[in-house]
Amino acid sequence: MLNNKQKNYLRGLAQSERALFQIGKDSLSDNLITTVANALKARELVKISVLKSNGDDLQELSFELARLTKSEVVQVIGRTIILYKQAKEPKILLP
Repeated sequence: MLNNKQKNYLRGLAQSERALFQIGKDSLSDNLITTVANALKARELVKISVLKSNGDDLQELSFELARLTKSEVVQVIGRTIILYKQAKEPKILLP
């Protein structure tokens, strides 16, 4: 579980990153979940853009995606979701 200081640090790192994935009208497909999970293993921090064509509630969508990828929601801002999952050999050193 991330504390506020760690979340703030991860938000700062994610700010300069571009969104790697987009969630559209298909919402959470098996393919998307697998790809996001693989990206989390490789990068630890992933930014996802939710398109306007997706009518789902962003909070519910972010928590469901985090549950399915066994990651944590760092932030939901606008139509962007930031997820974090610590790797076995961490690349990002949290404060």
